[in-house]
Parts: sequence; structure tokens; C-alpha cells
Amino acid sequence: MSLVEIYQCLCDPTRLRILHLLGQGELCVCHFQEILGEPQVKISKHLAYLRSHGLVESRKEANWVIYRLPAKRSRELTANLACLQDCAQEDPVFRKDAARRAKLSDKFSAESPICCAPKTKKTACCPTP
Repeated sequence: MSLVEIYQCLCDPTRLRILHLLGQGELCVCHFQEILGEPQVKISKHLAYLRSHGLVESRKEANWVIYRLPAKRSRELTANLACLQDCAQEDPVFRKDAARRAKLSDKFSAESPICCAPKTKKTACCPTP
């Protein structure tokens, strides 16, 4: 991936917020919806864009698709993601996203911090499609 392609991916605030959140670990679409307060279609569209450009990877688990940053990253991508994490510390929107993510993580078991394994059987983050 060229530096220009990376910057094209980073030019959208929602994609920046998604990448910032993934810097703290993998998430499901429903988590992004809850944290960012955006509709599923918007989140999915941005995740598809990021995936098609190699900035995120996904895996299927039961009925959910779990997203993460790529395991193998170019030097340029690594540098830009590190810059994003540094700059995000100064921005209140990113700080609020991180706080919402921390609260959301408390809902799930330590063994599986994704929506497939809620702490209680009475509630679940994601409805079964």
C-alpha cells in the first residue's frame, strides 16, 4: 500500500475513529455502532472500505464479523497508526470513544471480549440475525 492510499483512507473522521478503536483491540460492528453512535450501514461501509484497502482484517465468529488491525503492516501504515494514537490523546472525540469502549468491554467476559460471549445470558450486544 502506498503512502497516498493510506492517506486517502485516513481522510475521513469515522475511519480515523474506527482505526483508533482498533488500536486497542478487535471489535464487532455492533460495538462500533454503540461506541460511535452511527448506524450499522455507515459503519459497515467504512469497514468494507478499510478492508478493501488493507487497513483492517476481519474474521467470522458465529453470526458476527470481528475486525482488527492487520497483523502484517507496512512501515508507512505502522508509522501513521502510531501518529493517530498519539494525536488522538489530544482530541476529546477520541477520548470519549476510548471511554465508551472501556465501558463496553465491562459488559463482556475477559475470555471473549466480543459480542458473542456476554457476561449474562439474559442480554446480548448483537441480536441474532
